[in-house]
Amino acid sequence: MQHIAVIGAGTMGNGIAHVFAQNGHKVNLIDLSEESLTKGLATITKNLDRMLAKEKITEIDKTATLNNISSFTVLKDAVCNVDLVVEAASENLNVKLGIFKELDAICGEQTILATNTSSISITQIAAATNRPEKVIGMHFMNPVPIMQLVEIIRGYSTSDETTDQIMQLSSNLGKTPTEVNDYPGFVANRILMPMINEAIETLYNGVAGVSEIDTVMKLGMAHPMGPLQLADFIGLDVCLSILNVMYDGFKNPKYAPCPLLVNMVMAQKLGVKSGEGFYDYNDSRKAEKISKQFL
Repeated sequence: MQHIAVIGAGTMGNGIAHVFAQNGHKVNLIDLSEESLTKGLATITKNLDRMLAKEKITEIDKTATLNNISSFTVLKDAVCNVDLVVEAASENLNVKLGIFKELDAICGEQTILATNTSSISITQIAAATNRPEKVIGMHFMNPVPIMQLVEIIRGYSTSDETTDQIMQLSSNLGKTPTEVNDYPGFVANRILMPMINEAIETLYNGVAGVSEIDTVMKLGMAHPMGPLQLADFIGLDVCLSILNVMYDGFKNPKYAPCPLLVNMVMAQKLGVKSGEGFYDYNDSRKAEKISKQFL
């Protein structure tokens, strides 16, 4: 698989494009917005510069990686002749169903269609196509250039051949692919999101403050980042979406999102992406978020 298309130039999409391009693949990076493409390419360049400064790559490597990426705003132009499409659009079922239906109509018969969804059913997404055996989940972790894991999710009809190809491709990227089955939240978020939600409940119930909760988990449980800071990094809207998918899928109240999380998302306090979440990022420092107004 030499030619890859990545849909979405946001945090996950540009990271996925970066990793494929750095490993010698030709990448078509697609977004509806020229501005988003420009920002995505700027992020890739900045991350390559960091690697260059740490002597992890050479200037030749940086140039080759950037030369491997082409940007597109028209889906058909970007995906008609690729071996694999990786969708990294917003975590919204209807958006993804629309994208996969369109991909199925314009991609070659041999093209594998992958989604970077963090929770949505691969089987449901595959049902929007006439090639469910070639639809699979490739759940990269953020930040993609650094994190080693790729969760490989088989839908109900995903073939062994497709799974083997994607497992091998992920290994060739220097990642560690781990195969899991298609249930809400898969493995990573089925375990992670209830922990984050419980940390938010702990704050909501007044047990401790933001920094205190994160300190306990960092120093007591050896987590590199506290759960509230991690939620900010992931995006509180993404956390809420994943919890809702699991709550709808399992009908189990343990997955019900904390009211504080719901209120913060409604107030557009989404974490790093909005400049404020449980912490304040507007002044380039991580001051504790004054969240009492939402309690």
